[in-house]
Amino acid sequence: MTNTFGRTSSGICSQAQPSPDPDINYYYGLSASDKDSRNPATRTEIESLRDAGNVEELKRKLMKRIEFGTAGLRGRMAAGFSCMNDLIVIQASQGLCAYVLQNVPNAIERGVVVGHDHRYNSEKWAQLTAAAFVSKGVKVYLHKGIVHTPLVPYTVSKLNAAAGVMITASHNPKDDNGYKVYWENAVQIIAPHDVGIAAAIDANLQPIAWDLQSLANLNDLVINRTEEMTVSYLEYIASLSRTRETNASAPLKFTNTSMHGVSRAIIDRANKVFDFKPLEHVKEQQDPDPEFPTVVFPNPEEKGALDLAIKTANASGSAYVFAQDPDSDRFAAAQKKPDGTWFVFSGDQLGSLFAAWTLEGYKASRRPIEKLAMVASTVSSKLIGAMAAKEGFKFVESLTGFKYIGNAARTLEAEGYNVLFGYEEAIGFMLGEEVRDKDGVSATMCFAELVLSLHRRGKLATDYLEEIYAKYGYFQTSNNYFICSQSEIIDQIFARLRSYNSPASVPFLPSPAHKPTNKTGS
Repeated sequence: MTNTFGRTSSGICSQAQPSPDPDINYYYGLSASDKDSRNPATRTEIESLRDAGNVEELKRKLMKRIEFGTAGLRGRMAAGFSCMNDLIVIQASQGLCAYVLQNVPNAIERGVVVGHDHRYNSEKWAQLTAAAFVSKGVKVYLHKGIVHTPLVPYTVSKLNAAAGVMITASHNPKDDNGYKVYWENAVQIIAPHDVGIAAAIDANLQPIAWDLQSLANLNDLVINRTEEMTVSYLEYIASLSRTRETNASAPLKFTNTSMHGVSRAIIDRANKVFDFKPLEHVKEQQDPDPEFPTVVFPNPEEKGALDLAIKTANASGSAYVFAQDPDSDRFAAAQKKPDGTWFVFSGDQLGSLFAAWTLEGYKASRRPIEKLAMVASTVSSKLIGAMAAKEGFKFVESLTGFKYIGNAARTLEAEGYNVLFGYEEAIGFMLGEEVRDKDGVSATMCFAELVLSLHRRGKLATDYLEEIYAKYGYFQTSNNYFICSQSEIIDQIFARLRSYNSPASVPFLPSPAHKPTNKTGS
């Protein structure tokens, strides 16, 4: 794809002249000694700031490094140590490689899995990641072409790889990209690995993996098993089907949007293995496009994000709208009501529906209910906890994020539980036992079967939801968020929260309010 200013890959300028600020001179000297800038666009970006005397912006870009945190890296694509660019990806990959070699048995032979989405720079950064591992003799399963994020952890698990990397910024705006890391257990990394990898990156900052020619020269270390793994993945999600024999005759019509992301191809293939009629795709949003031209924020949760899909569904007579986010690890849905208006499900409502559907299927299998387990994050609805208390299955509440949900599922597996469902209110759903991460494809297919089954009973998904509430209790969710990309401001906000002198009690709450602690989940 064509690089455009602000969405390019590079390191920091190595030819910039000294600034009056001695700290900036230090970073200029550092980058010059490493010869880490090989992209004219970002060299121009830094030089323009220097020529304009914009010392504050230079400090912001050069004096604080992007932090290796929630499962990896994510940020704006631009020049500077604080942004996503070629240099940052190379350094992250070199550090990750060093840490994996030190901590994972037989890592060289087991190899690592690397995939990428359709965003600007994603393909190149996947190649740079692979080059860093190949330079140390590590085998790389490099997925060919764009893939949906869940295929990476699935491949790590199936091939018993030492780790996995997915280049994606998920549902972030178009100027962002990211670097998501999976450990050998095919789950996003948690402590102590996140801290260990960050330290290994700091110890391996000298960029040595620029040469992509090594990928062509070392074919024995760069392996493409994309189609094989895709077929295996489809066989797995086909095993989640409970009504395949009647799916083809279902009278309902579904409209699907990929939000300009990667999901259309894999959704169509999944649709076939479930034996559904072809989905209607939203033409304006069906193909991968890194510009995301019809949405400012390609997140199916955002208000108005499904408007185009609903308009398409109204024109064609669809009963439900489905959506995946751009890297296809999240799922959203809306239902047409009898009065012609549309009901957009929240993440907690979808989670409640999936939990009840999973419980129904498990009961029908006549397996012992005490061996069933489900997981949800602490910011999600408490309904599944109430369901578990009434029905007798195991429920675990984890910290926020699928890195915690997935690892909690692995722990429960080791204890002998069948962990068939996990979710977070931010429309992330984990169904089945093969992918320990959120998966928008399996969620789409399972939700389609759920609503078709309800249709045969003469019910809508909202009717089923009311039945769930009547049985287990009514739970209400009201959430919101603020967007802030500057780490120093975020640090200030949390410092104020931790030191806030909160009241001893809050009206209408049954128990005293709890003051924030110094521990935060990510």
